[in-house]
Amino acid sequence: MKLGSLKEGGRDGTLVVVSRDLTRAVRADGIAPTLQRALEDWSNTAPRLNALAQQLDAGDVDGAFDLDIAALASPLPRAYEFVDGSAYLPHVERVRRARGAEVPESFYTDPLMYQATSAGFLGPRDPVRVVSEDYGIDLEAEIVVITDDVPMAATPEQAAGHIQLVGLVNDVSLRNLIPGELAKGFGFLQSKPRSALSPVFVTPDELGDAWRGNKLHLPLVTHVNGEWFGAPEAGVDMQFDFAQLVAHAAKTRPLSAGTIVGSGTIANQDTSKGASCFAEKRTVEALEHGKPLTPFLSFGDTVRIEMLDARGESIFGAIEQRIERQAV
Repeated sequence: MKLGSLKEGGRDGTLVVVSRDLTRAVRADGIAPTLQRALEDWSNTAPRLNALAQQLDAGDVDGAFDLDIAALASPLPRAYEFVDGSAYLPHVERVRRARGAEVPESFYTDPLMYQATSAGFLGPRDPVRVVSEDYGIDLEAEIVVITDDVPMAATPEQAAGHIQLVGLVNDVSLRNLIPGELAKGFGFLQSKPRSALSPVFVTPDELGDAWRGNKLHLPLVTHVNGEWFGAPEAGVDMQFDFAQLVAHAAKTRPLSAGTIVGSGTIANQDTSKGASCFAEKRTVEALEHGKPLTPFLSFGDTVRIEMLDARGESIFGAIEQRIERQAV
């Protein structure tokens, strides 16, 4: 099934079930007022939401309406926790090689992960507002999974059973602020503004054979200003699967229902697949030409991130955003 949230009913939106073709929806607030509430009682709400989804797809439900993607907030307009990994090591390897650094051996056995911004997510059609282009505005096309309650010290095998939903994120980064922050040795803050989630999240069964080994085996397609930017294969070159990432996050603490776990920017060894962020593209250029050639995003640029199934149909709907100046 596919789930979203309307921009109504307060900060957490109103839960809706969305048709498989993303054209129709029905409010599900009779089952749970918000997606967060649904996840907190998932064993009870999921069967009821799934039944409603089947009725919607069969055209046999009262209250269904034509879906306007612009009316959607992110499925979780805010989340208690968002932890973002960096599971695609080709990206890490290239970035380090470009600056003459080795990849520590531990990176191949212990996931990279940080605590990301979760107090609010942009809607899938909301603009990305930034004070200055000098910050180095970048997109990051990633996959996320959403959990129910995960116990502390869950094994990867146990963690796999707590992955309830899958979606996309544009994890916005301000690249020119990152070096100074990391040099302090205390992680990201100003360099990581609010990100945007896909119009809908889907249950793993909705993905069919594309969801296997706790990975999503499809390309993630990004366009910038209508031009193809990249379509790396998400199931290729992923060093740690999502069950491993969830278990890593839960090693010393339980994860609350509604926790979002990100894959990190998707990148392949095969650079002909393009990139999922400008930092990756600029690193490849630096390795090939001695310097980056492509600038970061500018005000007025547009970004589109989407994943298509084997029939060429959108799974999660597209994240479509315009970069705009934030008035101060």
